[in-house]
Amino acid sequence: IRCPIKECDEEILHGKYGQHLSSHKEMKDRELHSYINKGGRPRQHLLSLTRRAQKHRLRELKRQVKAFAEKEEGGDIKAVCMTLFLLALRAKNEHKQADELEAIMQGRGSGLHPAVCLAIRVNTFLSCSQYHKMYRTVKAVTGRQIFQPLHALRTAEKALLPGYHPFEWKPPLKNVSINTEVGIIDGLSGLPLSIDDYPVDTIAKRFRYDAALVCALKDMEEEILEGMKAKNLDDYLNGPFTVVVKESCDGMGDVSEKHGSGPAVPEKAVRFSFTVMSISIAHENESKRIFEEVKPNSELCCKPLCLMLA
Repeated sequence: IRCPIKECDEEILHGKYGQHLSSHKEMKDRELHSYINKGGRPRQHLLSLTRRAQKHRLRELKRQVKAFAEKEEGGDIKAVCMTLFLLALRAKNEHKQADELEAIMQGRGSGLHPAVCLAIRVNTFLSCSQYHKMYRTVKAVTGRQIFQPLHALRTAEKALLPGYHPFEWKPPLKNVSINTEVGIIDGLSGLPLSIDDYPVDTIAKRFRYDAALVCALKDMEEEILEGMKAKNLDDYLNGPFTVVVKESCDGMGDVSEKHGSGPAVPEKAVRFSFTVMSISIAHENESKRIFEEVKPNSELCCKPLCLMLA
């Protein structure tokens, strides 16, 4: 409570108020300022009251907050109250709760972004059913949807696949179809077979090379811009850009063994892919390297060209 005596204005704890007032010897009408406990029922805690009683008790404060909001914040009472609540939580070191509240206020919710969930699923080698099990368990135990459902992950995954980003080559490439649809084809079609090759049946999902390259560069947009900034180059330059690519083909093991059921069948999954090794840009008669792959042998930087079952 703030002391009402002029030139004092000290703030005193409620219990020590009477003791503080008695120190003002010049005060004759002390009773006017000392709070008298009239007895009766003890005052109930604010949160245990009904909503009507809460409104009644807080009406004066609400009026002050409304006046402040209209004067300072364009009438946004909610923002003022939320900020007060956040400050109260942080003052008591309850930062976890404050962070969650802040996320909700900013429309992010306390859940993870679908792309983050996809990265978690891929990096922890979870199958779709294992991920779905974890998603359901976390939702049931916490009562909150922290992980995103599988369909949201599939939508996020589409942005990473070739053919998702529209593009145009100038000048147009010769002998390249404008079709970016991904079809199921014979993965070895177009490869010349030698006489002693083992006959193999394949089904494959094959992407157009230029569509895959565009997708890879779009995915690396942030790294490219950061590299240009580091070399003091503008955000946009006409180029030409030189992109060095390493192609690779990787056998992904015996597919039947991965599932662990039934007899082993000679089915192999094969991935044809490429890695963007470096990107340079010609500027003022010199070549400036704006990107270089740090881990060129990691499967995480492999961009798919063809996924095949043999």
